[in-house]
Amino acid sequence: MAADQRTRTVSAWRPRVPGVVEVFHAHYTEYAYPMHVHDAWTLLIVDDGAVRYDLDRHEHGTPHDTVSLLPPHVPHNGSPATPDGFRKRVLYLDASRLGDELIGPAVDAPDLRDPVLRRRVGQLHAALALPGEELEAESRLTLIGERLHAHLRPREPRDRARRDPVLARRLRELLDERVVQGVTLDEATGLVPAHPAHLVRAFSAAYGIAPHQYLTSRRVDRARRLLLAGHTPAEVAGTTGFYDQAHLTRHFKRLVGVTPGRYRTSPAPR
Repeated sequence: MAADQRTRTVSAWRPRVPGVVEVFHAHYTEYAYPMHVHDAWTLLIVDDGAVRYDLDRHEHGTPHDTVSLLPPHVPHNGSPATPDGFRKRVLYLDASRLGDELIGPAVDAPDLRDPVLRRRVGQLHAALALPGEELEAESRLTLIGERLHAHLRPREPRDRARRDPVLARRLRELLDERVVQGVTLDEATGLVPAHPAHLVRAFSAAYGIAPHQYLTSRRVDRARRLLLAGHTPAEVAGTTGFYDQAHLTRHFKRLVGVTPGRYRTSPAPR
């Protein structure tokens, strides 16, 4: 049986997020990967079923609560460990996120049982699948990278979140200036010099909300005013920084409780 006949679903894309080489989602039933290598880090979670694989001549597996991190240039294979195969989500990350000095520790312990890390990786995949959520994806990827470093270098002290109100205020001012055009995390760290993880944590500690959530809230506030002034949802999406009308609707309904269209046509009380 050919490999493509054994594949139920496959999707792959390269998002506009620095450090992410590829996003790959797949459901395989009988297909088994032969030994191969990648030139990028493989960050893998399995949503259904399980995978067994060999890395550096040692057998490993991926139960549901595991995040697997396979280093670049080290041969590995992979095959279903359950009768119905497996459904997986994979991120391929370049060396800007994880350096070569971590290859040895990753070979020794590629499967990380960490529910918080597992949840964050799932949240990152959700953000990467939605156009216009690049700042959220960058922020989540930065915190994931920090946690991976902590696993692979446990003797090194973690960069603990500490309050830095001046840094937080400078980032808030930058976000306020760029509500419509937005800002990437890489741009933000260039304009407000700080380590990306520290910048995200300092802002969240100061304001109780992540930078991407703050920016989205500001955009929704602007959208409300424009809708009440008579503009259509399509017009508002383009002038408040949202990727498209669907992007506006998703966040508007989540924050306001109704769609932009219903909000615009809601009657004033008599």
